[in-house]
Amino acid sequence: MGDLNEGKHSEECGVFAIVGHPDASLICYYGLYALQHRGQESAGISVTQGNRIHTVKGTGLVSEVFTKEDVLGTVGNAALGHVRYSITGEGGIEDSQPITVKMWQGQMAFAHNGNLVNARTLRADLERSGSIFQTTSDCEVIPHLMARTEQSDPFKAFTSISHMIMGAYSLCILTPQGVIAAKDPNGFRPLCLGELDGAYIVCSETCALDAVGAEFIRELDPGETIFIPTPDSKNSRCSLNPRVISSCKNACRAHPSLCVFEFIYFARPDSDIYGVNVHAARKALGRRLAQKDECEVDLVTGVPDSSISAATGYAEEADIPYEMGLVKNRYIGRTFITPGQSVREIGVKIKLNPLKRVIAGNRVLMVDDSIVRGTTSKYIVNLFRAAGAKEVHVRITSPPYRFPCYYGIDTSSKGELIASNRSEEEIREAIGADSLRFLEVKDLEEILGEKVGTLCTACFTGQYPVPVVDMVKPGRIE
Repeated sequence: MGDLNEGKHSEECGVFAIVGHPDASLICYYGLYALQHRGQESAGISVTQGNRIHTVKGTGLVSEVFTKEDVLGTVGNAALGHVRYSITGEGGIEDSQPITVKMWQGQMAFAHNGNLVNARTLRADLERSGSIFQTTSDCEVIPHLMARTEQSDPFKAFTSISHMIMGAYSLCILTPQGVIAAKDPNGFRPLCLGELDGAYIVCSETCALDAVGAEFIRELDPGETIFIPTPDSKNSRCSLNPRVISSCKNACRAHPSLCVFEFIYFARPDSDIYGVNVHAARKALGRRLAQKDECEVDLVTGVPDSSISAATGYAEEADIPYEMGLVKNRYIGRTFITPGQSVREIGVKIKLNPLKRVIAGNRVLMVDDSIVRGTTSKYIVNLFRAAGAKEVHVRITSPPYRFPCYYGIDTSSKGELIASNRSEEEIREAIGADSLRFLEVKDLEEILGEKVGTLCTACFTGQYPVPVVDMVKPGRIE
């Protein structure tokens, strides 16, 4: 096993845009730090400088990509940043975002979180009619479509083609005049609006607003597109205020389907989505697990970091002591890919290590967020046994993951998903646990749906809210 996340979900992407701040580049840099959990493969920042857009991007973590000169030496009052884990595309530097293009409507930079399910079809049609693409990213089809409209205004150009793009997108477009922000009609991915010293921010999670001291205003609605002009653009007034923001809502197409895994796994626990705190939601899922369970154990523990909240909720509800059973090394990035299995396991042990003095001689109940391929769960169960656990019981705060996601989560094909053709008992046997329990879809809907509306649970049910036009394994568009 080469990586702690092997057999789990891969991170998505994070978007951060700010308009009307003299230190836009620096604020954007700190915002990306707060969103680093959403993608560690690459990072980029684009800044407006008059009618031009200056972009710096590279592979690696935020701290690895940008120099002090990149951040402090780039002057502009609007910026767009992105952290990425590749969903569609080859994953090289050319696919890193923001993607900066020169169009007849002006220079623009594009960054989004999600996956366009019809990108392959759109790209083929565009190429047949003469378009030349520079990347393999699904995001690049958007500027090509905009360039073919008769609209000189970028906001009108995007809204005129938005009906053509299908799937999940929380999108920001940086122009010399301001920022366009849009959410797909299903609202698969979060995207919120905030304010800082008269400047506006659009970002993937509220934790990024907190990080830079901004005030949360609201979530963008599914199907909504907004335009925030820079203070010196022709479209703005003397100062920015909510009335200046142009908004266009495609209400007839809106069908809210927020990805349930934003609460289960992706978002930071200190973020709020539609007014629901992620930590509180995970804790409630843990409580529901305990309410449905009768397992005699000595301690409860969670897999860092996404399952800690749920584990504490389980422990409180079941009145069983919660203990830190696993320690995660928070100061390690990606490890080298090494050939031998024994050497690869060292890389994992550096990232995750059991507390033997806590585990030894005890019956352990481990709470985790999901089981995808099963390799991670099997490895952690073995870690606990090697540390001296008498029994290892596994509880999962989601239903069995049976179907691939096509809306922005990089999961395996259906044949590689451990639950696609196995019963709960067969999964338990495969990961080596003494017992195994999952939550049901109705549990998620009762706990989360009442507060945030309809959820996308396609990975559990196979009922996809948006038809998957290209029906290819997520990960490569070419």
